[in-house]
Amino acid sequence: MTALRERLDETSDIEIARYLFEEIAAQTRDVEGVSRPAFSSIETATLQFLESFARKEGLAVWYDAGLNARFSLPHDKDAERYVLVGSHVDSVPFGGNFDGLAGIVAGLVCLLRAHRAGERFARPVHVLAMRGEESAWFGPCYIGSKALTGTLAEGELKATHKGDGRSLDDHMADTGLPMDRIRSAVPLMDLSQVEAYIELHIEQGPLLVGKGIPAAVVSGIRGNFRHRHVRCIGEAGHSGAVPRAFRRDPVFAMADLLGRLDESWSTILNMGDDLVLTSGMVGTDPAQHAMSRIPDEITFSLDVRSQSPKTLNDMRRLLHAEMQQVEKERRIRFELDEEMSVEPALCAPHLVEGLKAAMERVGQEPFVMPSGGGHDAAVFAAAGVPSGMVFVRNANGSHNPQEAMELDDFIAATDIVHEFLKRHE
Repeated sequence: MTALRERLDETSDIEIARYLFEEIAAQTRDVEGVSRPAFSSIETATLQFLESFARKEGLAVWYDAGLNARFSLPHDKDAERYVLVGSHVDSVPFGGNFDGLAGIVAGLVCLLRAHRAGERFARPVHVLAMRGEESAWFGPCYIGSKALTGTLAEGELKATHKGDGRSLDDHMADTGLPMDRIRSAVPLMDLSQVEAYIELHIEQGPLLVGKGIPAAVVSGIRGNFRHRHVRCIGEAGHSGAVPRAFRRDPVFAMADLLGRLDESWSTILNMGDDLVLTSGMVGTDPAQHAMSRIPDEITFSLDVRSQSPKTLNDMRRLLHAEMQQVEKERRIRFELDEEMSVEPALCAPHLVEGLKAAMERVGQEPFVMPSGGGHDAAVFAAAGVPSGMVFVRNANGSHNPQEAMELDDFIAATDIVHEFLKRHE
């Protein structure tokens, strides 16, 4: 028996989780935080580390057609129907270590509990460690789960990597994925075999921290529409020589547009509707910009999210109307790239109730909340797979190195998933 196996056999769930989180953080550490790029050798190495760990622990391990790692109890590998517990292994650049990874580690802890105790779940369970959820690398989000469900669009495959400029299609092909099937929108798995999809994930906002609650059941997931590159084109000029009335300044036009959208955001919230709006990438051309130069162009991103399809459609119409008004008043021109969008997703009511009941059975007061961030669960729900989620309290937000999930909270959330899997029929 290896020293690792001896150590893990004698330690608690929390120490197993600590080991996995710390080892993967060390292997994927960047200048700041961690970086696990989608469809990269680093992502593959992380999956291989999880594979090696699981095999040593006596679990069944294999890779699906999307080259995602799968794990199960040995006797459940070939089950015709199963509950899928999963999340993603990639991260944003210079990100936190728990986003995505927490859901995979939770699934493995559940399998190891059952394996060591010689127990079986109510239904067979497969744990899924997915590639390519984060949009930070290519623009499109949920790439791995969309490939599995046959919903990755042609335009998304043409999206280019933020670093090397090569297409998503090229990167996926280099990783070894079956691109003919993906380009033809053929699902890479038999969705009819999946009874339910369950995803544990860190909360990416402040609600659980503010309420002093370690975990929550999720009711639904915000949908979104996004533009990675919005161009605002004006006219260059000397900063000291061109009066305001003669300017066609794209920077001020962009600021004007975002200000108008912000005012509408406030109005929509005051009406009791759900909405968040972000412009996370803004820039002028570094080869041309200068303190004394009016730029001729600026590019920026736009990310609009809501739980309401109506609110998303209203914001689409508002965006185009406000763009036309700013174009007229400031004599500039906006150009939108192809929209990327995901519809809002409701978690399956019977899974919400089942997870709430599990939460109560393990001694926690049931608490249900919506998800502001997007998750692979939304893709499975849209594909007709009943989906549910559990959140873990996490300080300092997400998509940054300061993610601060306490392991006690992680185990509290994992307890909910484990109890659900023991009883779910």
